[in-house]
Amino acid sequence: MKYEREKLPYTILNYVDTIGCMSCKLQLPRWKEMLEEIDSVYPNKVNCLMVFYPKGKRKFIKHLRDNHFDRFVFIDEMDSLNRMNNFLHEEHLCTFLLDKNDKIIAIGNPILNYNVKKMYLDIISGKTVLSSYDKQLLTDVSISKTKIDLGTFSWNDAQEVEIQISNVGKNTLVMNDVITSCGCISVEYSKEPIQSNKVLSMKIKYKAEHPEHFDKTITIYCNIKDAPLRLKISGNAE
Repeated sequence: MKYEREKLPYTILNYVDTIGCMSCKLQLPRWKEMLEEIDSVYPNKVNCLMVFYPKGKRKFIKHLRDNHFDRFVFIDEMDSLNRMNNFLHEEHLCTFLLDKNDKIIAIGNPILNYNVKKMYLDIISGKTVLSSYDKQLLTDVSISKTKIDLGTFSWNDAQEVEIQISNVGKNTLVMNDVITSCGCISVEYSKEPIQSNKVLSMKIKYKAEHPEHFDKTITIYCNIKDAPLRLKISGNAE
């Protein structure tokens, strides 16, 4: 299909090769969530250009359909964009915010880093003052575990574990974002602020796409001094 990009003030250009775990690389649910947020808050201000170099085209298209991803994507079977630009092969350095003249004004993957997402949105909105995130009062937390070992299990079976984050400080705990290093992992938690001496339960689910030994990271952005928190989750899906 021929695609003509609208001349809007900003474009988010995202390049991904799908070699390896497709869910990990694409992070489609998080992209859908962010793009819907941008369309709602900043209508007619941002294009998104998704360029994919697929290892397997049919499997890739099926993954798009399974995730109901209805945005325009460019399937670059010759990897021409990468060849022309010589991208660094690091996931967080293959996403760019462009101005109306296609000049790069920010680099970083907003899906993998809350602070990068915040930077993109601040530029798009034209903010010049500190955000509410910067002004948040800090608190202290205690977490039930930072390393989770799911052991050995059948890769066809989803795994689930729950952890608790206790607000042991004086101020309200605010969960700004939770980012997983893999689309195989999902996290459910209350978005409501957690008062002092209260506990937040966080449900972590893992569903493998194929047999693998895995060692993944969950990054939690919240209003504590040493943010972000990082949890490690590992196991052997046979």
